[in-house]
Amino acid sequence: MLKRLSKILILIIAIHADCFGQETDPGPGYQMVLMNNPAISGSEGDGVLRLSYLNVYPGNNYNLHSVYFSYDSYFPALHGGAGFYLSDDYLGGIVNDFRGGLSYAYFLQAGKDLFINAGLSASIYHRGYSFDKAILPDQIDPLGGVYFPNGEILATSGRTVFDIGAGFIFISGKFFGGFSINHLAEPNLSVSGFSNEGLKRKLLLHLSGDFDMSKKQSLKVRPLAFLGLQGEFLSTGTGVVVESKYLSVNAILLGDTGRNMNIQTGFSFKSGKVSVYYNYRFNIVSENILMPLSLLHQTGLAISLNNVDKRNIIKTINFPKL
Repeated sequence: MLKRLSKILILIIAIHADCFGQETDPGPGYQMVLMNNPAISGSEGDGVLRLSYLNVYPGNNYNLHSVYFSYDSYFPALHGGAGFYLSDDYLGGIVNDFRGGLSYAYFLQAGKDLFINAGLSASIYHRGYSFDKAILPDQIDPLGGVYFPNGEILATSGRTVFDIGAGFIFISGKFFGGFSINHLAEPNLSVSGFSNEGLKRKLLLHLSGDFDMSKKQSLKVRPLAFLGLQGEFLSTGTGVVVESKYLSVNAILLGDTGRNMNIQTGFSFKSGKVSVYYNYRFNIVSENILMPLSLLHQTGLAISLNNVDKRNIIKTINFPKL
């Protein structure tokens, strides 16, 4: 009945593979975690610029793309870290979700070897619509397949809402982890004002370790795990990242309440202040017969723009490179 909108309906059925219920989410990666946990701001110490690109369900003509840009650093005058991010989700050429936010994290030494960062974020979320390429039922001649002019005027103004989030991270010895809650106000993105389109609160728990596999500390193993909950949708994952001075590889097993089992693998290459990474996620088990094998491609880079004198001042985190 619909040519282009039918793809969006199919997407809604299958989208749970890569969304915490209502929005595109990169999953366990740390290159985009600032968008989910504001306490991460400045935790690496140096000022880092991050760029990411995601292609969701590649090869299926769904036209789903996401781009992400962020910068965060430690600032001694603020006794913590601060940063900002911008992201844009282009969904099928019809829906466009744009987000931008600021974050701040206060650094606290709570014990001899225990450090806690508490963060807050404020952001703007805009959902826009474009129906220029959509074909609606009243435009179709069921016999001849002719497209008539649309008799209905569809709203394209979209909606902009304000959002807030909070998070914590701890660092103790070779381990660090975090907990965050986003969409505290559960902002409503519906143009008509219906409450069922409000963004549900999103909870994220992430843990990781840092273990040296050689005396020269040239090879590290970083186990990691995460759990995300938004509404009734639960997503979990666990895996490991193996890192050398210039190259790292990762493998992560993911599952969700949609009864999907996915695997993500990838690599990262670092040269000087620039790190380039690539991840590929694919589905291995699903009860949804529409679920494609290829779930997403993700690529990007991280650039250290400035070095911060952080010795004896703060405890920093060397994030897994994925």
